Amino acid sequence: MTVVVSGVGVVLPRARSAPELMAPELMAPADAPPVEPKDLVGRKGLRYKDRATQLAYCAADAALRHAGLLDDGGGLRVPGRSVAVVASSNYGNLDTICRAIDTIAEHTAAAGSAMDLPNASSNVIASSVAIRFGLRGPNLMLCNGATSGLDAVHWAATLIRGGRVPRALVLGVEPDNASVRAFTGGARTIDGAAALVVESEESAAERGASAPAVLGDYVRGAGLGRCLERLAAATGDRPALWQLPEQWQLPEQRTAAVPDTLLAGVARHDLGEVFGLGSGALGVLQCAAAVGWFARGGAGPVYATAGTDADDASAGIALRGRAAA
Repeated sequence: MTVVVSGVGVVLPRARSAPELMAPELMAPADAPPVEPKDLVGRKGLRYKDRATQLAYCAADAALRHAGLLDDGGGLRVPGRSVAVVASSNYGNLDTICRAIDTIAEHTAAAGSAMDLPNASSNVIASSVAIRFGLRGPNLMLCNGATSGLDAVHWAATLIRGGRVPRALVLGVEPDNASVRAFTGGARTIDGAAALVVESEESAAERGASAPAVLGDYVRGAGLGRCLERLAAATGDRPALWQLPEQWQLPEQRTAAVPDTLLAGVARHDLGEVFGLGSGALGVLQCAAAVGWFARGGAGPVYATAGTDADDASAGIALRGRAAA
C-alpha cells in the first residue's frame, strides 16, 4: 500500500513552513522570538498545558489544515476514528517531572499540584492532541532516543498499511527550558514542533487531497552505514538529498562509516546545525523538510536518517516527490 504525505505543519522560531526549512533566505533571523502558541491557536485550552503540548497543538492544527482535514471552524471533516495520532518527544515533559521530584524531595508527594499530574505522563502530548482535535484512532507516544521521530513516522505508516486507520497525524516536538538544558549539558533544542498527516493513497484520492510526497522504505538497525546501504538496496537508487543525523558536524559523528560510493556528491542538509537539537522531533522535521525540498523543485529520493555507528540503533526513511513516485 502506498502511503503519502498530505499535510505538513512546521512551528519553529525561525520557520513556519516546509519550504522554509530548506531555504535560508526565507528563514527568520537567528534571534527570532520564541513561538507564542496563543498567537497561533488562541488561548482556549492552553491553560495548565506544558509547553511541549502547546507547541504540538500548533503544529497539529497547521498540518490538519494543510491536509484539508479541518473546516473553517476547526471541526474535523472526517470521522474521528479514522485518524490515528503518533507523537515523538524525548524531553517533552522533563520539566514537569523535575518539578515534581523537587517538590517531593523538599516537601511530600501531597504537596504536588493536581493540575500538573496529567503532564507527568509521557503520553500527555499524543493524548492531549487527540482530545483537542477529536482524533479517536490509535494513539501512540514514542520517547526512544535518536530514532524516535523516524520510528513515529514508520509506526504511523504501519497502522495505515495494517488497515487500522486510513490516515494518521505524526508529531515531533521538543521544548527548550532549564530542565532540558541541564539534561543535555547546555544544548538548546528546537523549541518547536513539526507535524505530518500521512494517509493511504486511496484515502487522499477520495478526498481530492494533494499529496506532495510518498513515504518509501524504512530501515532500522545497528550502524548508520549499514542502514544507509540497506536503504539504498531497498530503493534501488542513490539519494538526491541526505538529511543528516543529529550533530553530524561533530568529529566523532563524521567518523561513522558510511558508504562513500553511495553518498559521494550527494547534497547534505543538517537541520540541527540550523535549528538546534531536534532529538525526538528530528525525524518528523526531516520528513517535513523533504516535502519542502520537493516544493522547491528538488527531485528525490531523499534519505532522512538518525543515529550513528556508535549507537545501538540507527534508522532511515526514503521519501520521493509525488510526481516522481
